[in-house]
Amino acid sequence: DVQLVESGGGSVQAGGSLKLSCAASTYTATRERMAWFRQAPGKEREGVATIYRDVTNYVDFAKGRFTISQDNVKNTLYLQMNGLKPEDTAMYYCAADGVGFIARSYNYWGQGTQVTVS
Repeated sequence: DVQLVESGGGSVQAGGSLKLSCAASTYTATRERMAWFRQAPGKEREGVATIYRDVTNYVDFAKGRFTISQDNVKNTLYLQMNGLKPEDTAMYYCAADGVGFIARSYNYWGQGTQVTVS
């Protein structure tokens, strides 16, 4: 079974940067579409960015500030976040094997890593 483990979250001041990582347990996971989602308290989970065969897609709030990438040798997904804002505060999840930004379509999820921007 595929396991995804996120890391790299933390607390930063507005304008700061964080780089999230998501280690996949299998080679196969990183060959499927992978994505980052986030969920703030009291809000629905929302898509942030996806990557599939080196093609990336971002939601509007992530464009120009966030960069999704992957290292297929390390089976690891990344999310570089720059220019962080308080509204970026959320639990960030990586997901694998799904469609676009449709959360319910993804078959594998990590446990999440908290990002807090003050």
